[in-house]
Amino acid sequence: MSRRNVLLIVVDQWRGDMLPCLGADFLKLPNIERLCREGVTFRNHFTQGAPCGPARASLLTGLYQMNHRAVQNTIPLDSRHDNLGKMLRRAGYDPALVGYTTTTPDPRGTTTDDPRFRVLGDVMEGFRPVGVFEPYMEAYFAWLLASGLDVPQPRADIWLPREGAPGPTSAAARVPAELSDTAWFTERALSYLRGRGANPWFLHLGYYRPHPPFIAPHPFNAMYDPADMPPPLRAVSAEAEAQQHPLLGFYVGDIQQSSFFQGGGGLASAMTEDAVRVMRAAYCGLMSEIDHHLGRVFAHLQESGQWDDTLIVLTCDHGEQLGDHHLLGKVGYFDQSFHIPMIVRDPRPAADATRGTIVSHFTETIDTLPTILDWLDAEVPPQVDGRSLLPFIAGQPPADWRSEVHYEYDFRDVYYSKAESALGLDMDRASLAVVQDERFKYVHFASLPPLFFDLRQDPGQFVNRAEDPAYASLVRTYAQKMLDWRLSFADRTLTGYRASPEGLQSRRG
Repeated sequence: MSRRNVLLIVVDQWRGDMLPCLGADFLKLPNIERLCREGVTFRNHFTQGAPCGPARASLLTGLYQMNHRAVQNTIPLDSRHDNLGKMLRRAGYDPALVGYTTTTPDPRGTTTDDPRFRVLGDVMEGFRPVGVFEPYMEAYFAWLLASGLDVPQPRADIWLPREGAPGPTSAAARVPAELSDTAWFTERALSYLRGRGANPWFLHLGYYRPHPPFIAPHPFNAMYDPADMPPPLRAVSAEAEAQQHPLLGFYVGDIQQSSFFQGGGGLASAMTEDAVRVMRAAYCGLMSEIDHHLGRVFAHLQESGQWDDTLIVLTCDHGEQLGDHHLLGKVGYFDQSFHIPMIVRDPRPAADATRGTIVSHFTETIDTLPTILDWLDAEVPPQVDGRSLLPFIAGQPPADWRSEVHYEYDFRDVYYSKAESALGLDMDRASLAVVQDERFKYVHFASLPPLFFDLRQDPGQFVNRAEDPAYASLVRTYAQKMLDWRLSFADRTLTGYRASPEGLQSRRG
């Protein structure tokens, strides 16, 4: 290849089971389906944390949450950590970013008056922003005003329905499709790509959707019939659901619909099945809107002769409960919050034999960074916890590949959620960690009772077997697995080096 480009597409809050090739055949995603046919889809791909900030920190540093420790939105990312943007610069690329990374800066490198501490997050150091959405959405709303749209006050009311009451709705949003945030991200990406000429490039193309508010612009609001949506997977009542665990009980009784529908009201757990189906239809409409605009980006790559020079990776930060277990959002320990999509299209002839295949091995968001660096023949630093997925693309799965996934969730008090206080916990003990394989799932809490699920008998994860004597030895085995994992992946930035009579030596290639 004469040039090597990378397009990293990062959508927001897209569940890992919401791809047609993985069973969601009701979805209309022709461009993403094309990507699946021409690439490799990873069926069991998991993020390492939630919500957005921790998930993107793992995605862009290649580190487990226990190592980067940006454990919640608004928690700073230690400046000592390397990231994909900095690594790409060392490889000779100018990494461009459309979207956001939800990164709070290290306070030791600035002052408490830094305005970045008054917002949810800013852009991770190392990337060159060419279309920034967070923290203020200023550029997007300026674009709306320049386009002649009468932006209401508060500005977020553009996501109210054109007609009808706030809440789950099939009505269109007030903002027209040509001025939606998805359209804006795409315009920023196309402007950047058109200006690159013959120079190799890397572009992080982020999309805000299908993140809430769950309302789609016309005509995407009407693409799906709520009756065709799968029903929620949940206990017979919110009260029954809440009995499984104190943390689940907190979220069932705390999460508000207003966080997911502009102007909405009431508890998320109070939504009827019909309301959930309406919400899911809007969620799918937002997915189809992204797919439509990705088609524009793909068309540009083809028309400009770059399609066969560009590695395309489509993934996500975290998932979405979408009414399952009487929850909305990305919280807790259920798969719906941590299982995410991963599609890799390698244009090289070496990948031809695996096009259209689906990999069932467990893969993790920390594998994204080493995959990109490996494809560019760039160095993968020794502290990176993930591994390149290119052997799967070449049809040669490593014999020593992982047989389980690990992810974590921190529920200390932040300004929009107070689980720590409600449960009477110390800040640094308001956390959980999960080890999960094909058969079992173990959830360990620092200060709350554990959970253990038999996934073969109970795939929906409704029956906690942690105190069942018949599972006692298995619970112990999986707790030991988690300890083994933490010992093996504790920060390794310098542990591969050693001093010797001959000077500094490295035990890592």
